Amino acid sequence: LTLRGRPIPKLYGYSQFVLPNPPDWDDSTHVTGYWWLPPTDWQPPLELQTFLDSGPPPIYVGFGSMTSQNPEQLTRIVLQAAEKSGQRILLATGWGGLAPTKLPSYAYALQSAPHDWLFPRCAAVVHHGGAGTTAAGLRAGRPTLVCPFFGDQPFWGRRVYELGVGPRPIPQKKLNVENLSRAMRQMISDETMRQKAQDLGEKLRTEDGVTKAVEIIMSYLG
Repeated sequence: LTLRGRPIPKLYGYSQFVLPNPPDWDDSTHVTGYWWLPPTDWQPPLELQTFLDSGPPPIYVGFGSMTSQNPEQLTRIVLQAAEKSGQRILLATGWGGLAPTKLPSYAYALQSAPHDWLFPRCAAVVHHGGAGTTAAGLRAGRPTLVCPFFGDQPFWGRRVYELGVGPRPIPQKKLNVENLSRAMRQMISDETMRQKAQDLGEKLRTEDGVTKAVEIIMSYLG
């Protein structure tokens, strides 16, 4: 297919710093960088801000729109892993992946918060590995642990690990207190990993994927 005598362009809204271009792609294929929404003036609830201010940055744990067959058990695993690793955590309840009730003092539950506001205030992030959540964690410069369910999530988890910005991914079916607490400790204590995550975040924050995508489209229409 062509457009005005040129191959129709194909735009990919991720970063070449995360996934380099394959050598066999032609000039009509473009990796623009991630497509971020504009910043908002979102303000956190007082309870959330109080929790963030009351100790060291927590680890974010959330699985987005993924649903767990046993959210109560998954929540217990997360809480026990945090206690065993000595970390404070933020639990994002999402659409049924986690089901906290009475929480210990080292944990706080929230329904939702903008990732671009929240992740820079966390020490590390643990999530399902959706492309958008992965991008937000990497842009914030935070070590990332992916616990994939299905689809493209194992792929992004593997990329995080290969880039050295997070532990080896732990599939949901294999998640337990021991391997999760070990990964949490690694994300906090591995200075090489933390520096690599910070360096990648700085690179991603220099990109403007939306503007680049618009420029490419206009070049074909002009």
